[in-house]
Formats: sequence, C-alpha cells, structure tokens
Amino acid sequence: MNQNRNVLLTPGPTPVPPEALKILSQPIFHHRTPQYRKVFGRVSLGLQEVFQTKSNVFTLTSSGTGAMEAAVVNFLSPGDTILVAHAGKFGERWLELGKSYGMNVLSVSAPYGEAIDPAEIRKVLQVNPFTKAVYTTHCETSTGVTYDIQSIAEMVSKSNAILVVDAISGLGADPLPQDEWKVDVVVSGSQKALMLPPGLAFISASERALALNKTSTCQKYYCDLKLYQKAFLDSDTPFTPALTLVLALEETLKLIQVKGLRSHLNETARLADATRAALRAIKLELFAKSHPSNAVTAVKVPNGIDGEKLIKIMRDEKGVTMAGGQGSMKGKIFRIAHMGYITKEDLTIGLQILCETLSALGFQASSEEAVHYFNETYKRPTAKEVYR
Repeated sequence: MNQNRNVLLTPGPTPVPPEALKILSQPIFHHRTPQYRKVFGRVSLGLQEVFQTKSNVFTLTSSGTGAMEAAVVNFLSPGDTILVAHAGKFGERWLELGKSYGMNVLSVSAPYGEAIDPAEIRKVLQVNPFTKAVYTTHCETSTGVTYDIQSIAEMVSKSNAILVVDAISGLGADPLPQDEWKVDVVVSGSQKALMLPPGLAFISASERALALNKTSTCQKYYCDLKLYQKAFLDSDTPFTPALTLVLALEETLKLIQVKGLRSHLNETARLADATRAALRAIKLELFAKSHPSNAVTAVKVPNGIDGEKLIKIMRDEKGVTMAGGQGSMKGKIFRIAHMGYITKEDLTIGLQILCETLSALGFQASSEEAVHYFNETYKRPTAKEVYR
C-alpha cells in the first residue's frame, strides 16, 4: 500500500475535516453539565438549518438504522398498514423493519438503478386510504439514485399518511428542504455528508407525525421520542450521548454554516457532475439510469473485470478506497462518493488510481483524459447545481 496516501471515497464513512479531528482528540468532560448542554443546544439549532425545518431534530447515539427503527416504532402500532417505496438495498430495510414490528406492509418498487415513480405510490394510496405511513429513501446509497421526494411529498400530504424519508446519505448532499416539501419525518446519520465518524443518528418529526407518537403502541424504550422530547426541553438527551461526536459535529456544522448551505450543496453538485463526466470520458457506464445523486455515483464494472479485485487493489495497494456493490450488485458495480469533506483533489487522485488499476486489469482507461474532463466540467456551473 502507498503509505503516504489514504483517500477515502466511500459513501460512508467519509473523510473527517481537521477541525473535527482536533476536537475528537481533546480530553473528555462530563456530559450532564451546563457546558455540554450549551454545545448540544447550538448543535440542535445547526441541525435544524441543515434539515431546513422548524421542527426539533433529535439526536440518538446509534447508526442511522437506529433512527430508521425509531421512525417505525414511534408512529405506528402493530397491524397498521404502511407503504414502502424502494429500489435498492437500503430501501428494503424499511420493509424489514415494518415486518419485524408486525405491520401490514405494502410495497412499490423499481429495479436497482431506477427511481420510484410517484404515480405508483398514488395508485396504492388511492386503493388503501387507511395507510398510516409511507416510507421511502432520499438517496439510495446502494445504487446512486435519488427519488423525487418533492413530488412524493406533495402527493402524500394530501392523504391520511405521513411521509418518512431515509436521508442518511442524502442530507447535506442532495436538496431536501423538509418543511418546504412537507416531509413529515427525516432520518439521517453522522458518517456521510455531515463529515463525522459513525455513531450519531438524527430524526426530525413534524407535528403531524408527533400526533401519531401519542397513540403508537409499538414496544419501545431507547428509541421512545417522548423521552427525547422531554430531555430536549433542557437541551439534553435522555441517555448517554456520544459526547465527543456531538462536540465534533458542532465543528462540521460550522463549516457548512460559514460556507452557506446553498454553496455547500452546489459544490457537491459540481463535484458529482465532474466525476460523472470523467467516468463517461473513459467509457465507463453509470448505473443510475436517471436521477443520479449528488452524494454518490454508482458505476458498472466493465465486462471481463473482477469488480471485487478492482476495489481490493485500489484500497490495499494504492491507498484509495471506493465502495463495491452490495447484495445482488456485488462485483457488478463500484461506487464513488463526492459529498461532505471529499475534495476536488481527492477525486482527481481517485480517478487517476481507478484508471491505472483498470488498465492493469485489462480495460484501457486514460487518467489524463479522465482528469481533463473532470477539471473542465468542474470549472463551469452545471444543471446539477441546486441553487442559483
């Protein structure tokens, strides 16, 4: 392995900026103190800005799946009807959670690499007017596809159901103004565009959703939002927080605030567009057939190339880590992230090493051409920029 190189281009965890690393290395202090509550209060306000909501954003010490589970047990009762709209491995997690808690689970799906058609959701809701909640995904990390959450939310808001969105990888990378789009519940995690190690999860719930929390009979304890609402009044959490991660989160939120959320999202969009231009230039086929995410790009492994070997050589011998495919896509695709603290320089190195490794395995790819197209595309504003 190149001992001087450690380029992390996976869609979680993503690189952690120096400001946050410095905080993570400092001596710890007790969390049940005014000192911590002041920090937690500032962090909670910063999260509201990123979620683009006036609702409280609750912080859990868990992976993102912990927030997903909280988004099931807090708003439902066993036997409730829910609709899961999915087109990838992580969307299928909503199916598994719903079934685990005894829900009547309806499903709308699309093939991997495609986005959910909002019209299909409408059809199911019309036939099943007592559906309690619709669960779907913002960015399907396993395929690099974003769903049309704005259209889905507008439609669901006119039904009896609440809309719950997994934005674990999309928040801070792809547009998701929660209040403006009428999304009832958003869940996310720390290790993606929020630029931290894994360990924190977040959930924001509208008043419409919290009304269901009052009648939910699902068994819960650690994930019970009633406890989080009570503690939130004192700028606190009901259980021990991941103290150093919360302190570091204040630093990464500051980076977004100083840059401005719009500029941060636009920069991510430019990196995504430039990365895809480079990949097309070397004749690689993108996996997402439409609606590619600004968070991550999925790429088909060329015929005759061992996808798992490709990832292994880049990681273990060349110091560049990309993600392989998951589930049925294992060995068939690889994924390159361009969110959070991933920089133009990181992606340039990653593309060079990708071309070098592909060529060694028998698929000729010019690193000079890839970097040229990346730089030329990056220089100009693109249609993928979310704010002008």
